Amino acid sequence: MGEIRYGIVGAGMMGREHVANLAHLRPDGAAVTCIADPHPPSLALTLDLALSLRLPPPQMFSGHKELLGSGLCDVIVVSSPNMTHFEILMDILNYPKPHHILVEKPLCTTIQHCKQVLEAAKKRPEMLVQVGLEYRYMPPVAKLIEIVKNNELGQIQMVSIREHRFPFLVKVNNWNRFNVNSGGTLVEKCCHFFDLMRLFAGANPVRVMASGAIDVNHKDEIYDGKVPDIIDNAYVIIEFDNGSRAMLDLCMFAEGSKNEQEISVVGHLGKGEAFVPESIVRVGMRTAGRDGVTTIKANDERIKYDGLHHGSSYLEHLNFLSAVRGENKSELSVSLYDGLISVAIGVAGQLSIEQGRFVTIDEVLAG
Repeated sequence: MGEIRYGIVGAGMMGREHVANLAHLRPDGAAVTCIADPHPPSLALTLDLALSLRLPPPQMFSGHKELLGSGLCDVIVVSSPNMTHFEILMDILNYPKPHHILVEKPLCTTIQHCKQVLEAAKKRPEMLVQVGLEYRYMPPVAKLIEIVKNNELGQIQMVSIREHRFPFLVKVNNWNRFNVNSGGTLVEKCCHFFDLMRLFAGANPVRVMASGAIDVNHKDEIYDGKVPDIIDNAYVIIEFDNGSRAMLDLCMFAEGSKNEQEISVVGHLGKGEAFVPESIVRVGMRTAGRDGVTTIKANDERIKYDGLHHGSSYLEHLNFLSAVRGENKSELSVSLYDGLISVAIGVAGQLSIEQGRFVTIDEVLAG
């Protein structure tokens, strides 16, 4: 298989990030051939970016259906606003000509839509569909995953992830300011971390308890007469079916943080930590105590472009391109089921905050 042609649906910040990453994969045969977005300024910015990267000018379309019918691509990257994912994915999955799909997180904003996408994808086994939960690829996170999978820490009992960061960025038409569009902060932003918690725990979630609020950000903003309803901080506790537990500590008004993400995984033998963007991993065994803690600088020499996510998007594309070429189909990194469960935990957390109770995953999946 020679050149693999990519179409990008959604030319906002993440769409342009995908273009930049794929530009650095040109030597590997990736070619951005077409882009679709109903927002002309976004198309113009993406075209400027493509030209600045010395890419051949991609064909521009105002909608995904025109791109889909153009015959110009083999792979479609869906990086449009969250609430549009379902319609776009269903149109691609139901289109006669197969296209492989890389869809940005979250898979969809509702459980029902996620499940419909899963069912539609089962009817198209010739198509690869991967969810863009690229935090798995960040070098310090990937190193910690490797340590856990090698059983160096023993049976994992506790996982905690702290994300202290800046507020949500401004998006086209401010779509990300409202739960109805984004799925809510715990779906839109935190599905990344819920996905990692499942990986570290090696288990599936059973129930979720959360506390969160809108305390600082966006309270003085009004759009079409409406005040944003997205939470800016939360604690989320997840219980897994193997007895392990995980906790998320989210704060989106903590710009004064050395690391944006701090991950701790504790087993019965030892503890591992990962820090982003510091890109270090610390590992300590109970028998060695504090003096035995080792620090590892996490790097991945394959990364040719760091981008917005410390090289993880580049590695995500490298992996997916290899799968499209048929080189590692058995290792497709993030399945649609992974995407569904990451959304389910977020939905359960949002519901727990609203109702002040534990919410089971079975309840959410049945809804």
